[in-house]
Formats: sequence, C-alpha cells, structure tokens
Amino acid sequence: MSRTVVRGGLVVTAADEIHADVLVEDGRIAALAAHGTTTAESWAEGAERTIDATGKYVIPGGVDAHTHMDFPFGGTSSSDTFETGTRAAAWGGTTTIVDFAVQTRGRALREGLDTWHAKADAQCAVDYAFHMILSDVNEHALKELDLLVEEGVTSFKLFTAYPGVFYSDDGQILRAMQRSAANGGLVMMHAENGIAIDVLVEQALAEGRTDPRYHGEVRRELLEAEATHRTIQLARVAGAPLYVVHVSAEEAVAELAQARDKGLNVFGETCPQYLFLSTDNLAEPDFEGAKYVCSTPLRPREHQAALWRGLRTNDLQVVSTDHCPFCFKGQKELGRGDFSKIPNGLPGVEHRMDLLHQGVVDGHISRRRWIEIACATPARMFGLYPKKGTIAPGSDADLVIYDPAAEQVLSAATHHMNVDYSAYEGRTVTGRVETVLSRGETVIDERRYTGRAGHGQYTPRGTCQYLN
Repeated sequence: MSRTVVRGGLVVTAADEIHADVLVEDGRIAALAAHGTTTAESWAEGAERTIDATGKYVIPGGVDAHTHMDFPFGGTSSSDTFETGTRAAAWGGTTTIVDFAVQTRGRALREGLDTWHAKADAQCAVDYAFHMILSDVNEHALKELDLLVEEGVTSFKLFTAYPGVFYSDDGQILRAMQRSAANGGLVMMHAENGIAIDVLVEQALAEGRTDPRYHGEVRRELLEAEATHRTIQLARVAGAPLYVVHVSAEEAVAELAQARDKGLNVFGETCPQYLFLSTDNLAEPDFEGAKYVCSTPLRPREHQAALWRGLRTNDLQVVSTDHCPFCFKGQKELGRGDFSKIPNGLPGVEHRMDLLHQGVVDGHISRRRWIEIACATPARMFGLYPKKGTIAPGSDADLVIYDPAAEQVLSAATHHMNVDYSAYEGRTVTGRVETVLSRGETVIDERRYTGRAGHGQYTPRGTCQYLN
C-alpha cells in the first residue's frame, strides 16, 4: 500500500476551509484529520512520503470541462496534442479535462468517438473524458446517443453557429434535446446566431473591414443573447436541461438568469478570457489582435463586471477554458487580410486556476467559490463527482498544493502549452501551483514536472447531478 501524507495546509473545498492533514492511500483520499492530533501524527510514521503544505492551500485538482486538443478547425488543427495539452494542464493545477470528440458529417458518432480515443490513448498526463459534438443530427445519430450515455459519454454539444460546418437548425436541436430528455444526457450549446453573423461577415469584408477587431464587431452581443434565448425555449419545449458554453456578454447572462429564476434546468459557463481580456486586445495593431480571435468573441470591458456578478450569484456555474490554441505564426496568420479565416481559439488550460485565484485576490469571488466553479461544479455537472472535484474520503487523490502568496508573470517564455504566444503576456498574478498529485501520483513536484504521458486514465462519466 502506498501512503502519502499532506501536512499543515489549509484544505479548501467548495464546502469548507479546514486546517487538516490529508492521508492518501493507493491513489485515493483515505482520511482527513486536524493538525497536531494523535491521529494525524500517527499517519506520518507509516507514510512513504510527507508533503509539507504549511502556509499553503490544499485544493482539489481542477476540472476543465471544455478543451479542444488536436482539434481540426479552419483548415488546420489546434497546436496542443493530448500529450502537450494535459502536461500544461498539470502545470496549472488541472487534473481532469473533458475534451470534445467530433462527429464528421455523414458518419457515425461512434466513428468520431473512436478517433478521439485513438488520439488520447496513452498520451495524457492527467485524467480525461469526452463530450460528443453532434455535426449531423439524424435518426441514426439520435439512436447512438442512447448508447453513448450508457457507456459514460453523457453530454452532447450542438451549435447555432458555423453554418456548413457544425451548424444545426432549430428542428435538429429540438430532436437532440428530446432525445437527451429521455436518456439523461445534457445538451451543451454554442449559442450565437450563425446565419445572421455570416451576413454581417460578408458585409464587413465587402466594405474592406478585414482586421481582427471586426471579428468581435460582427459577432454581436445581441446575436449571442438571441441564440441563448431561443435554445432555452427549445429546451423548455423538449423538457430537457441545457448547458450554454462560453457565455461572454451581459445580455446572454440576463437570458440565463431569467430562465433560472423560472426554476429551469439551464446552466451557464464562462471562460477566463471573457473575465480578463476585451475588445481592446482584438484591436491591437499589426495583426496582433488575431491572437485573441475566439468565438464567442471578446467583448467590451464593461461586460466583465456582469460575468463576475453572474459567477457570484450562480447565474453562471462553471469556468472552463475552451482551450483551443493556434500558433500566431503559420496558423492565426491564415487570416491576414480576412478576419473570417483566422482560426478561432485561445490557449488557456494552464492558467485557469491562477486567473480565478486572482479573482479571489481582487475580491470578485471567495476562495470556496473559486473551488466551486473550477473543480466541484464542473465535476457535478458532468457526472464525475465525488471521484473528482473535492477532497473527501474515497475521492481520487487529485490534490494541488497551492501557494497563495507567490507572484508570477504569465508569458509564452515560461508557459508549457504548445503555442507561440500567451494571451496574458506580461500579466502578473498572485498565486501559483507548487505540487500536483494525480490519483496520488506526483505529476508536479515543487515546480518540476515528474508526470508522464499515459498516466492519465480515460474516465467514463455519470449523468448531470444537478437535474431536478
């Protein structure tokens, strides 16, 4: 039996902050005991390893429920593989990712899922699971959804955006929602009115407005709000739950809040880029703004307050990264002279926990809320709790020793993501990951990477744990 004791730290979960030592046995949390008690002292005697967390936080490993490793988009693929991306996740204190397998139009869901299993198998440094992107909603695909739920792929993403690529019409969305209402699955929605956006893109390019900043201008806040409202109503008709991904604008938050006030099973996710970046970044000169092109797009700075407020009031429940990096050189540059050809996506999997801790330092959220939106709620939302997302007897020993006082400067020169720029270049944040355990195995040891590709295990999921 392998035994590790984490001593002297402040254990922070979504529910509690307690000064306790943590006993890890064979990859799982065995017990917690108050510092200095006879029980806690006795653990150290038989432990193979003792980690001193005095003056530090002991927090659950992060659960990033929205990543795109090795993801084909816009004629290229995201620059992080499952190996490089999960290693970067570990450096940032994230010990579980939920990535997106993609159905190819005209092909079976199973084929897409098998392709993503092959990409990830024996490559991951931390544990992983999959959602399924539905690109082609038809009778065969709907039947496959039932089988996927049974084997632990319990959430499905649809798009009201990207006509001709991922777009589903209202009838297809309704059919998928009806199916999920019956089989216990959760529909995730990229909510932007892609048909209207395409008109605005065409008009902007015809008028010579080709710079990256116009990517943000044509993808209007109202078109995010409209699609959010519409898909909420479709979910009501279907009697199905709905999870809206990467919410970026105050108007969309208002639609979610209204639905939740009615007691509907409607949930919302935002991302660090919407909390910390803005259209000012998209407008950076010399095509630098291309680094910040993602969809939904960055918004004017005043939307940030509404997003933080939504996180405090629980109108937004989860912060994920939508990690989908493309290098500036050779990938983002595909859109020089035409913003619509810039691959959409930002690097972020390494910095989510730190940026949200900065939100604690800045007074936007509490410590427990930090853990709730980054660990516990995504685990519950996607059927991984309490195996993941908390520190409790029986949970996986996914633990982070976190130094709340350490300052660091975020930079492409020091990050571990496989991308040639940082969206947060030069930003100083307070708080830093020191040591990370994944199922009891040390993957980051006092700022040294000790993990390996293949340690991470595929983790089938249960259904959403928030449904009435």
